[in-house]
Amino acid sequence: MMGKQFQKIKTEQLESISSGDKSFEKELVEIFLEQIPSFISNMKLFLAENKLANLAKEAHTAKSSALIFGLTTTGDTLKEIQLLAESGKNENLSELLTIVEAELDNAADQLQELLSHNYQ
Repeated sequence: MMGKQFQKIKTEQLESISSGDKSFEKELVEIFLEQIPSFISNMKLFLAENKLANLAKEAHTAKSSALIFGLTTTGDTLKEIQLLAESGKNENLSELLTIVEAELDNAADQLQELLSHNYQ
């Protein structure tokens, strides 16, 4: 059985933001790597506590970070979480968070590899 095909990170947006400054790119990668576990745990906690306004804000912040690394599919899912949470609807949020968690975990693995190969 084949595993889920995850979206590959793309560095074009990162390179555009940094204007080719590799140390700045490295810093952004490291910040996002630090943020990923927090994004996931905060969103799960906000859902568990039915704090949907907080969940919407966290999803919005995570979406912005994901898009810097070309994770448009993850960004779209986070936007869906944000909009559902803003409208006070919590159906499907648990499933969507599970998807986002897997995508962000995979992105973290790719970012670790990027760090070890591109930013010595």
